[in-house]
Amino acid sequence: MAQWLKHGAAAEVIKSAAREVRDTVEKTLADIEERGDIALRDLSIRFDKLDREDYRLSAAEIDACMAQLTARDIRDIEFAQTQVRNFAQHQRNSILDIEVETLPGVILGHKNIPVNAAGCYVPGGKYPLLASAHMSVITAKVAGVPRIITCAPPFNGKPAPAIVAAQHMAGADEIYCLGGIQAVGAMAIGTASIAPVDILVGPGNAFVAEAKRQLFGRVGIDLFAGPTETLVIADDCVDGEICATDLLGQAEHGPDSPAILLTTSEKLARETMAEVERLLQILPTAGIARQAWEKFGEVIVAESNEEMLKIANDLAFEHVQVMTSNPDYFLENMRNFGALFLGPRTNVSFGDKVIGTNHTLPTKKAARYTGGLWVGKFIKTCTYQKVLTDEASAMIGEYCSRLCALEGFSGHGEQANIRVRRYGHKQVPYAGIPE
Repeated sequence: MAQWLKHGAAAEVIKSAAREVRDTVEKTLADIEERGDIALRDLSIRFDKLDREDYRLSAAEIDACMAQLTARDIRDIEFAQTQVRNFAQHQRNSILDIEVETLPGVILGHKNIPVNAAGCYVPGGKYPLLASAHMSVITAKVAGVPRIITCAPPFNGKPAPAIVAAQHMAGADEIYCLGGIQAVGAMAIGTASIAPVDILVGPGNAFVAEAKRQLFGRVGIDLFAGPTETLVIADDCVDGEICATDLLGQAEHGPDSPAILLTTSEKLARETMAEVERLLQILPTAGIARQAWEKFGEVIVAESNEEMLKIANDLAFEHVQVMTSNPDYFLENMRNFGALFLGPRTNVSFGDKVIGTNHTLPTKKAARYTGGLWVGKFIKTCTYQKVLTDEASAMIGEYCSRLCALEGFSGHGEQANIRVRRYGHKQVPYAGIPE
């Protein structure tokens, strides 16, 4: 039976957006729909302290941002984007159109069609999170989306050069300096200056997440995202320092980011807790990481790998770092996770920034039913059918007619019957009318 050496906050504390967040988002989206660009400007001045006539960046502004980066900065961004593009291309190559003859003369198929326009939100109010530009823009580009627009909030009162550079280098067609609800609302609803998109992707704060939730249906979204979650599964093949580092490395995302150690070693558990306290004395982002650890950090000691597997699947966390003597056991048996990081040589930060897999991942147990952002999120798989022979049409029509009669759908039945009469040369009564 597993024991908890440290508990996080009670379950009821970890909620979806609070009522005040939902109400604020609802009112703001209604304002954007009613007042369009005027509302965007008012909201941007109020929340981002940025006043512009047009929030789309010009080519000159983009060039000016690019000029602020060093040659090494550019090469590093290029390296990261190459990794993301490479893996995304392999994903795209795995998505195939199909066409099969399921019965003589009956052809069924599907085509994979990119959406027409994608809106990518790139968070950057607290930190210039340029990696989110790679993850969304490049993935949409590889999927074949014709129009890709991006929105990122200003950083220190102006467009963040690194974010702008990353968006531009990734291939964004339109780049806007807009943040928060107003950015998401503008991309989904559209204004006089911003044409609406078909799908919204990208992480963000509670207001951004709630705006995407409320807009879902009007547009598609990648997934419902909450605070970053990290689960470290470890045994005594590693030490407390590396476990603590991997926990706090993600806890710095925000004061509500859960970070959990799950282990079969009580010795490692206690060493990790001690190392966490040591690192919190020197970590520059300790102010945030400590809040997350104290409120949402947990340490669980299980009796076996099998018990750790069960707990991990129940948690269904976003990031799962596995540092055990046999990490492939979890690769083979885990079913509920956003992304796995197998072995001590890799870590969540690699996935967040550079290695090539996408960092937009499911949280709040959404990993039970979805994976993260990938090329397929931008693609519609649409079916079609062809019936090539009279005999096939009449044969399918006879089955269809009888099945429609079972349901009482006479109009549907007549769609079948007319094909039987024309192509099978049989006299069948009008659907629903007895002979």
